[in-house]
Amino acid sequence: MPIAEVEFGTVLILVVLVALPIGAVAFAMGAGNALKQIGKGDFAIEQEMPQRGGSGPVPVVPAAVREEEIRQMVEARSYRRVARGEEALDVDAEVEELLKPAAGSAALSHDEGLRDEVRQLVVARNERRKRQGKEALNVEKEIERQLSDLENLGQ
Repeated sequence: MPIAEVEFGTVLILVVLVALPIGAVAFAMGAGNALKQIGKGDFAIEQEMPQRGGSGPVPVVPAAVREEEIRQMVEARSYRRVARGEEALDVDAEVEELLKPAAGSAALSHDEGLRDEVRQLVVARNERRKRQGKEALNVEKEIERQLSDLENLGQ
């Protein structure tokens, strides 16, 4: 069969049949990892955040630091009001108002409904830990720890 008699369609089919497996192997070897890296890196917006491993209580901010930060925010609000031509705030009174505990709000540790709900979560966690072969948590201590974390969440 002379070369001149081979039709264009036949040549096209042969090229595709030869190039397709070669391209597939090249893609599998190199491009698979490259595609996994798209959108990753130092400047990526959606980076995975490190998981908090329940290794201890949430650090509590000292009262003096908390008060100073609240004072700075109130002073900034007052400066913005003055810039708009409004009356300046009484910073000391505003800070006192913000630092005073909310009227009628009971501490989270005294809320029996919340305590029961946290107890159910701790018992369920203990069951999972037992299935995984891990040591069970002390239920009462874990309830107190979680309620303490919730109380200190906004501070």
